[in-house]
Amino acid sequence: MTEEMILANAALVLPGEVRTGSVKVTGGVIADISDGASVPAGAMDCQGDFVSPGLVELHTDNLERHIQPRPKVDWPLASAIIAHDAELAGTGITTVFDAMRVGSISRRESRYGAYARQLASELLELRAANALKISHFLHLRAEICTDTLVEELNAFGEEDRVRLVSLMDHTPGQRQFRDLAKLEQYVKGKHGFDDAAFQSHVAHLMELQETYGALHEAEAVAAAKRFGAVLASHDDTTAAQVAVSAGHGIRLAEFPTTVEAAQACRVQGIKVMMGAPNLIRGGSHSGNVAAHELANLELLDILSSDYVPAALLMSAVKLGELWGDLARGLGTVTHAPAAAVGLDDRGRLETGKRADLIRFSMQAGAPAIRGVWTRGLRVA
Repeated sequence: MTEEMILANAALVLPGEVRTGSVKVTGGVIADISDGASVPAGAMDCQGDFVSPGLVELHTDNLERHIQPRPKVDWPLASAIIAHDAELAGTGITTVFDAMRVGSISRRESRYGAYARQLASELLELRAANALKISHFLHLRAEICTDTLVEELNAFGEEDRVRLVSLMDHTPGQRQFRDLAKLEQYVKGKHGFDDAAFQSHVAHLMELQETYGALHEAEAVAAAKRFGAVLASHDDTTAAQVAVSAGHGIRLAEFPTTVEAAQACRVQGIKVMMGAPNLIRGGSHSGNVAAHELANLELLDILSSDYVPAALLMSAVKLGELWGDLARGLGTVTHAPAAAVGLDDRGRLETGKRADLIRFSMQAGAPAIRGVWTRGLRVA
């Protein structure tokens, strides 16, 4: 980290407002925030560009894309992690919860194996060696409809930086895949299944849910408590499902699929997170509720890049335009996600907070990153 740095003459994205000023960083934390367009000696003149807290990403599948860039192509883990880390830094993400699936299926037609423990160990080793640019935590995606969820969860402990566990139930005919035609299109495209293989796949997933659903859900809830992690729901569709989530103590809902579920989350005090690609594209690729619809209904709290890291900043700006409040839009990718997972040391331009900062300008209607710092150290 640098001893001292000043970003001056910037449009500072503060909690609740954007105003011209400067940020002084000392020893990796924000030491002072001043108003005005003056540029002190030795300061970086941001020439009116925006300076915001670094982005906080709670759910991204991007690391999985790096470890398997194409079907049946496995990439060396350390190389994949380093590339993923650099990519996120380049998009303004300074804190990431790397989503890793726990729970595997052994049946031939649907087989996919365990990988999370090995991947997490490599990531933590790289972090200990100071080889990564940004701050990494683990997000375990607990797949309820699998053979091995309990075994894979038990491979993790309190020392593993598991700060988020989400309950995933991808049983066909409900939640994300209520529309079986959408599931068929997705699975056949991903795995190359023919009709018979797809039908067998669906039948097996339903069998797994019937056999393990209640047990695995309870084990995942218990594991989150053991890790000291925040517990999240995933793809809640009905008010009844949200009520179950609330009963588990869930306070974060990932990608609710209907207005009904989002409204129930608001009643239960559960924060709603939606996908940035959904907002940018104008709708869900799975045919579920559009993020902009929830935003217009005041039912959207947090954005996640999901499968496109560069979408996070772009969607926050777009949301700011929709609401007529850029500071509020940026809050969905900075202080709101940080607060949802109990990280009170970052996500705001305030004295004493971590100096995780980004500088960006608007080019042809899109945000362009011009600098990224973590704890005052420039990483992109």
